[in-house]
Amino acid sequence: MRRHRFRSAFVVTVLLLPVLAQPTLAQDSGQAEAVRPTPRFSDGRVNLERLPGEVGVWNRQDYRLILAETTEQTADRDLNRERDNGPPGLKRKFSEVPFQPWAESLFIYRHSHEIEPYTRCKPAGGARNMATPYGTEVVQARDEQVIFFFQTGGPHTFRPIYLDGRPHPEDLDASYYGHSVGHWEGDTLVVDTVGFNERGWIGARGVPTTKQLHLVERITRPDFNTLRYEMTIDDPGAYTEPWTTGMLMSWTPGREQFEYICQDGNLASELMIGAGNSAIDRGSRIVP
Repeated sequence: MRRHRFRSAFVVTVLLLPVLAQPTLAQDSGQAEAVRPTPRFSDGRVNLERLPGEVGVWNRQDYRLILAETTEQTADRDLNRERDNGPPGLKRKFSEVPFQPWAESLFIYRHSHEIEPYTRCKPAGGARNMATPYGTEVVQARDEQVIFFFQTGGPHTFRPIYLDGRPHPEDLDASYYGHSVGHWEGDTLVVDTVGFNERGWIGARGVPTTKQLHLVERITRPDFNTLRYEMTIDDPGAYTEPWTTGMLMSWTPGREQFEYICQDGNLASELMIGAGNSAIDRGSRIVP
């Protein structure tokens, strides 16, 4: 019975990040205006970054999971949601994830205790690397055949993705971001990453991973304002088979990256010490 209540309460939490409805219209002085098409370089390759002379970042307004309240009414409402209420193929329910028993138990514990390493200024891979507070910026160094993903919040770091055909190193040292190589499949950037340590989380609610994690990300820009992010988690140390989840990100014009010193600017002091303090006991949530 206890396990059933956990499963019901967390049925919607496995989606690492909530799915935004894909925008199709932009409002300008009350007039509907078609969204701008996908920007491209002169050779036709998709441009994932901001255009010259323009300012903006990629953002997930609700970058944390939607946490269902632990009431039967809320749990039932979440259970009755349509699976495809969002971009097809991105949404995953808790019951659909092929957890090994230890990984499922750890996920529930992490989800309940608010002890995310990210709030302690630790780097994060996967979806958590993409969806950070204050926006993510993409820089495509095409002559060098590398793409950089810069995050503003958290540790304020960057991740390189090499597109020059190099393999993963055989003597790879485990790290927070791992080692990423990529290639294009049509308009989709495919990123292959190995070499993760076990200190960071790939999602805000702590979906467990091990050093065996092999992550494949697929990133597409279907129109100017939308970035579709999908990741396949292949980790035989924590799951019985590979599984896929994802999210949509929105272009936020007019915003730029700024200096963010995590230790000084962290607004999540309550989350840094986990459950049991008075603020969390009162149900407050301070977003970093």
